[in-house]
Amino acid sequence: MDAYIDRVGVFIEANQAWAGVITFFLTMGESMLVLGLFIPATALLLLTGGLIGAGTLSATSILAWGVAGAVVGDALSYYIGRWLGPSFLRRWPLSTQRSAVARARLFFYKYGFASVFFGRFLGPIRSTIPTVAGIMGMSHWRFQVANVLSALVWMPVMLAPGYLTARGLSTAENGQEIGMVVGTVASVGVGVWLLLNMMRKRRAAGERPAKRVRSH
Repeated sequence: MDAYIDRVGVFIEANQAWAGVITFFLTMGESMLVLGLFIPATALLLLTGGLIGAGTLSATSILAWGVAGAVVGDALSYYIGRWLGPSFLRRWPLSTQRSAVARARLFFYKYGFASVFFGRFLGPIRSTIPTVAGIMGMSHWRFQVANVLSALVWMPVMLAPGYLTARGLSTAENGQEIGMVVGTVASVGVGVWLLLNMMRKRRAAGERPAKRVRSH
């Protein structure tokens, strides 16, 4: 696996024009049902982040391609679930991943919208959550909002360690850089958390039965 990652890294470094397209297919495949289990996306994105930090690759291009791939991959997995429906849970390949599917279903049942957002960051169920969301009938717009928001946060987070390592972490300047990255991610996280809380309260208010008026 290490040799494979090294070869991909060498190819990207030597063929920078293809780096964005490769990143697109990497993040798309990593988000796809079953396929994502066999793609070493974390290691490759760390490597890509290092190339960005070294000035070899453009951060803007890689981020745009990577976010697009992650969104497309999750969307395809979601639509597969919508199309095949609950019976898909008893078919291959989900029938061979009973434990992961059970965890994904429980996670989705408990957290709904938030499960799609945070599921992208959870390795064991990352590529299963979108399909489960489709199978369980999550609305299109709610899924896509969670899908896009999570991809916008996930991609910089995955690239950041490699990028910061390449830039060097010992100087005060880089310490400020780390603070900016952490602050940005924290701000986005707080904003998303407030949004989720607001949506949950609205849903709870809508589901609360109206009080009966007593007749005298």
